[in-house]
Amino acid sequence: MTDSITIALSKGRILEETLPLLADAGIELVDDIKKTRKLVFPTTDPNVRVLIIRATDVPTYVEYGGADLGVTGKDVLMEHGGGGLYEPLDLNISRCRLMTAGPQGETTPPGRIRVATKFVDIARRYYAAQGRQADIIKLYGAMELAPILGLADEIVDIVDTGNTMRANGLEERELIENISSRLVVNRASMKMKHKPVNAIIEQLAAAVDKRR
Repeated sequence: MTDSITIALSKGRILEETLPLLADAGIELVDDIKKTRKLVFPTTDPNVRVLIIRATDVPTYVEYGGADLGVTGKDVLMEHGGGGLYEPLDLNISRCRLMTAGPQGETTPPGRIRVATKFVDIARRYYAAQGRQADIIKLYGAMELAPILGLADEIVDIVDTGNTMRANGLEERELIENISSRLVVNRASMKMKHKPVNAIIEQLAAAVDKRR
């Protein structure tokens, strides 16, 4: 059906916090996601299906039409660039902070520094805006190790409680952005499937407002 809708959701914490919002909007998965390895799920709305993919892939699936809507973190959207997407709604879930961090009790060294992060484009833009010269080193995890082992002077990473950083001798320095999960929409879908897409946006907005 031309009005069928595909929603791409991020694995992990975002998925766990998005499913109750979708349920409030009248969309629930038919299958138990914990008992299957499927990636595509029918829902209680026969015109809506859900994809469960990596958070970093959600903007790409939505931008290129693999999904009509998606839910992912603002950090992922900032790194992706957000081109070809509408971002109509802050779902106000999975809140955290994107920070710079470095060894406790030390200041950022003068001159050119090395920064470890998986948010390469965000870090590059941030340090350039600060007028700082920075060599960006891409890592996919365990950022906290980089300053400990002398790989980097600072890191750029997501911080929730900050416990992991403190346990590894790091402290938060500068806030780059407050992060939460956002609903994104494919531009063509907004035009071609305006009625069903807009209905989901309105239902989710009502669900978010109810939780405030």
